[in-house]
Amino acid sequence: MSPLKPDEILDRVEKEGFEKVWRESSSLIPKPSGGLDILSGRHGHPHLIYDLIQKLRRRFLSLGFDEVFNPVIIEENEIYRQYGPEAPIILDRCYYLAALPRPDIGLSRSKCEEIERLGVKLTSSKISALKRVLREYKRGAIEPDDLIERISDALSIPDDLATRITSQVFPEFSALKPEPSNMTLRSHMTSAWFLTLQALQHRVELPLKLFSIDLRFRREQREDPTHLRVHHSASCVVMNDELSVEDGERITRALLEPMGFRNLRFLKKKVTSKYYAPGMEYEGFIYNPRSKEWVEIVDYGIYSPIALARYGLEHPVLNVGLGVERLAMILHGESDVRRLMYPQFYKKPTFTDREIAGAIRFGMEPRTKEGERIRERIISEAIKHRDALGPCRFLVYEGEVLSKKVKVYIYENEAGATLLGAAAENMIYVYNGNIVGAPLRGMEEAPLIREAREKGVCTGFRYIDGVASLAAARIEEGLKMGLREVDVRVRMARRLSDINLEVSDAVRRFITDHKKRISITGPVFLGVRAEIIG
Repeated sequence: MSPLKPDEILDRVEKEGFEKVWRESSSLIPKPSGGLDILSGRHGHPHLIYDLIQKLRRRFLSLGFDEVFNPVIIEENEIYRQYGPEAPIILDRCYYLAALPRPDIGLSRSKCEEIERLGVKLTSSKISALKRVLREYKRGAIEPDDLIERISDALSIPDDLATRITSQVFPEFSALKPEPSNMTLRSHMTSAWFLTLQALQHRVELPLKLFSIDLRFRREQREDPTHLRVHHSASCVVMNDELSVEDGERITRALLEPMGFRNLRFLKKKVTSKYYAPGMEYEGFIYNPRSKEWVEIVDYGIYSPIALARYGLEHPVLNVGLGVERLAMILHGESDVRRLMYPQFYKKPTFTDREIAGAIRFGMEPRTKEGERIRERIISEAIKHRDALGPCRFLVYEGEVLSKKVKVYIYENEAGATLLGAAAENMIYVYNGNIVGAPLRGMEEAPLIREAREKGVCTGFRYIDGVASLAAARIEEGLKMGLREVDVRVRMARRLSDINLEVSDAVRRFITDHKKRISITGPVFLGVRAEIIG
């Protein structure tokens, strides 16, 4: 049962208004029964891209490169300085930044009247305070996140009323349109390297070896299996008095060969980018055995002396840039970069049999040591007397639980019936995505049962374990409620919940989507009765 009901919440917002529902929304969040188990023992899964980035970082550091964080926002003028006449073509691939202007809002008599109609008694001091807030917001002295709070303080009103005033009395806020600037998001790591090199040139000894692995932003027409608007570049520069363009190949091989990328080839580019010196730009390829194609993964070259001169750089610079996502696609045999980068959107969840087994749990469990003892005794005594014929009853526990005396019995009332049904000791297995309840022996004629026992993952849960856990938990609940007797009887099992077991929603959806089965059937016929004396 989901704790939050999105449709009901949104229906209330529609009928009652956002502010009212928002003020009451804390009550919709269920109170936790205990603290979050942050030390569950489960090790988290890294994202494949960040996992590769970490490996590349270690390789760069082992080769003596220092890590830097390059600027992400680049002025348009820097692109012209670096690319010269090629700049307009490069800028066509860039995202320009735009921002909302700060409105010049006056506080007229009609606006004051509107504020008063919303229930605010204005005084001259409050009007002056509100005017001051609006002026300071226009100048940038007040951050947008703080505006509602400052209006609330100026007028001595709740923040929800301050929100209504900004939306109803000052339409200038909602009428604002973004205004473009000459700032761009970094589309090439190169555009940031010139700035970093300029800052460090006379502050460090040569050779200067730097690297940065970070995002770049490209104004692609669409995102598809081979194109993303945001992707990672593993880029490095070397500044030294003497450099050879062949050093780019040496650096690339030193980075990639220890990671298993050995089938590489390098070619001089037919057309050189204007920020490189003529004939000094190369591209490198890795053979992808999956697609049987050579995939471009690196571009390197020596910067043009003209571009260097525009930043006052006095030494040659070699730049090497690798596409992280393309490397990861080859490494993991992936044909769609979107699935690799955004599996939460493009990749259907998959679960191994072991993961499915780990997602199965008791629906109810005892919370006290005495309750756990009752569970254990129910299981051991029921198995001990499994073949006893009814009517029969066996005392399995007598003692004190939650400061009350309790007697717990297992029973079978039907004449001639055994205490336990034939399926009570069935074990839960997971095999090929199916959850299967199977006896420890027999039923060889059923292929799924036989293969689940032989090849599947054993969960360690038997039908009787779930029923005993349910009975012990219900006895604890009965004690807290002041009941004199608690009776739990499970006859036939047809689903997991019948034996007090459940599986996570994600796994259940996976099983349904892949047309797998949850096959839990068979007679259990276990009765548990508790007599509460004290």
